[in-house]
Amino acid sequence: MNAAISHSLEGRPEGSHGAEQMGHLVTGGLDLSHGVALYLEDITVSFDGFRALNQLNLTIDAGELRCIIGPNGAGKTTMMDVITGKTRPDAGKAFFGQTIDLTRLTEPEIAHAGIGRKFQKPTIFERHTVFENLELAMKTDKRVWTSLFAWLSGEARDRIADTLRLIRLDKEADRPAGLLSHGQKQWLEIGMLLMQEPRLLLLDEPVAGMTDDETMRTAELFVSLAGKHSLVVVEHDMAFVEKLGGKVTVLHEGSVLAEGDLATVQNDQRVIEVYLGR
Repeated sequence: MNAAISHSLEGRPEGSHGAEQMGHLVTGGLDLSHGVALYLEDITVSFDGFRALNQLNLTIDAGELRCIIGPNGAGKTTMMDVITGKTRPDAGKAFFGQTIDLTRLTEPEIAHAGIGRKFQKPTIFERHTVFENLELAMKTDKRVWTSLFAWLSGEARDRIADTLRLIRLDKEADRPAGLLSHGQKQWLEIGMLLMQEPRLLLLDEPVAGMTDDETMRTAELFVSLAGKHSLVVVEHDMAFVEKLGGKVTVLHEGSVLAEGDLATVQNDQRVIEVYLGR
């Protein structure tokens, strides 16, 4: 199951700071009053003496669509691991909105807080229909008793229908997910993330293996999501990055090497030397 699917929060240590923060989330919600969705300051992560992240600083505005590029080993995956709670930083701060300290929450708590992550390889339920995949991913009470007697309200069906249209799979609703094309499977997983109502989406090489037409449609989808959601897209396809527009951040050796629009970073001599190779 991907990280955006809601997990049970039972079994946390009593009195944990994470539980206290989750209580705040339920009552206060995500604080975007300063216009910042994600704030990383001096994040450092080391593995056996190797610094995967080296005092990384990054700020993502609410509703922003940001692309992250860089050579293999630049720290892109480790950065997403820190944001989603899979990896704990050795030092530094990581905040979601103004008040949610990501370094003190578990992976399920971070997903519940509103951060969804899509990995490069789509994770879907291939034997279930497209509609059923979205239904299973819906942000609802997943306790056994509730699930046994669950039925879809009109509002829930409308949400699924809206998502199907958004990801352009409304004509495939009753089709087994395993029969979809690679690009359609990627869109379905994005739809599953959206059913969780995330405020921040982390997307790892989402157009890898797609046709040119599917890549274009994916760019249109991401641009349409910006504003309502904040998106961080890790990508190597420069043509796709160009279609998305907006700010680009280049990582190298665990730190930000350059930042700006695509034209700016493509003409940065440091970026050319370490990444673009021209």
